[in-house]
Amino acid sequence: MAQQPKYKRILLKLSGEALAGENKVGLDIPTVTEICKSIKKCADVGTQIGIVVGGGNYWRGRSSDSMDRVRADHIGMLATAMNALAVADVLEGLGCEVRVQTAIEMKQIAEPYIRQKALRHFEKGRIVIFGCGTGSPFFSTDSAAALRAAEINADILLKATMVDGVYDKDPNMYADAVKYDTLTLREVLALGLKVMDSAAAAMCSDNNTPILVFDLRRPDNIFDAVMGEKVGTVVS
Repeated sequence: MAQQPKYKRILLKLSGEALAGENKVGLDIPTVTEICKSIKKCADVGTQIGIVVGGGNYWRGRSSDSMDRVRADHIGMLATAMNALAVADVLEGLGCEVRVQTAIEMKQIAEPYIRQKALRHFEKGRIVIFGCGTGSPFFSTDSAAALRAAEINADILLKATMVDGVYDKDPNMYADAVKYDTLTLREVLALGLKVMDSAAAAMCSDNNTPILVFDLRRPDNIFDAVMGEKVGTVVS
């Protein structure tokens, strides 16, 4: 009997920086391809997949203090749209059926975000990539991931990062940093742990959306997480 996935529907949050690979900026297509191969494996076992992409490989915040915050956030939203199209292209090249939906209307290149349409895509076995964050300034793509996870009734939010879980302090700076296997969202908020921004964490808490934080430097962790293998830190 074929192995069954633990989760029927997931929301995967991909950081823009992860798509850049070692280059740190722009897109590294071999890196994106390895990530997409793992996503395809999840689709092949029947998991319904929504993806929110960041834009940090192109744009991070204001380029100077003189730039208007709203305009800076709008530029960041456009960066996520570019990443969404790139991930869609690679997934389609691997044989997946994909739709890109954006929170800012750009109907010549993507569908506008419509919840019911997204749910219909899932039922038809399509992967849906959500671009442009929430469509509003002052909200991060973490907040967009938390919002979309709640809207599509995802079983879990998979947050792919560049560390292998949640630590009590930055493991890249402190050799004695301690990794958590499990946490509650209340503990995350009380301890001020950098799982995601506080608005996103609060949204997950309000909607009882569990989060799995894991290392994307090994792309197959996406598939392992979907299959219920022990990877990263579970925040519930």
